[in-house]
Amino acid sequence: MKFLPTPLKDSYIITLDTIQDSRGWFARVYCKDEFKQIGHDKEWVQLNHSFTSAKGALRGMHFQYPPFREVKMVRCIAGAVYDVIIDLREGSPTFLQHIGVELSAANKLMLYIPEGFAHGFQALTTDCELLYHHSEFYTPGSEGGIKYNDPKINIIWPLPVTDISERDNKHAELTENFKGI
Repeated sequence: MKFLPTPLKDSYIITLDTIQDSRGWFARVYCKDEFKQIGHDKEWVQLNHSFTSAKGALRGMHFQYPPFREVKMVRCIAGAVYDVIIDLREGSPTFLQHIGVELSAANKLMLYIPEGFAHGFQALTTDCELLYHHSEFYTPGSEGGIKYNDPKINIIWPLPVTDISERDNKHAELTENFKGI
């Protein structure tokens, strides 16, 4: 694996070193020793799998409040998505900045998302599947969200939004009083 720092402090795009032969390929997607290189020492306590059927559908922007902030690692295993993270960490030099990266089954990239970030994605193809590693258990009541089209963040989604959950569509826009999590 190679850890490529993004412009957002402590987040990484991870490329896989594949070993190929006539049967196909093999790649390691996690090694505790290798992840220590980027300061990751948390245990993965949940592994989730999502399926999004419609091109243009959007999920996000989700996060958990302290003390349940979580590290996530996301990988697309079918189709392609535009994956976005927002730095919500109080006092961070990249506070309220975001990046977007295409994750796909073809490019095999993974995104490492530190604690204190919001995360979401838009399906660029039909039938997208994502795997999510989480360092904290999902804790109802500690979840938060930011409106996907919040003007303070100004995410430029690559496609018109064709489908979004009622819950995600009702996330509030940030106010001047928001100091981070």
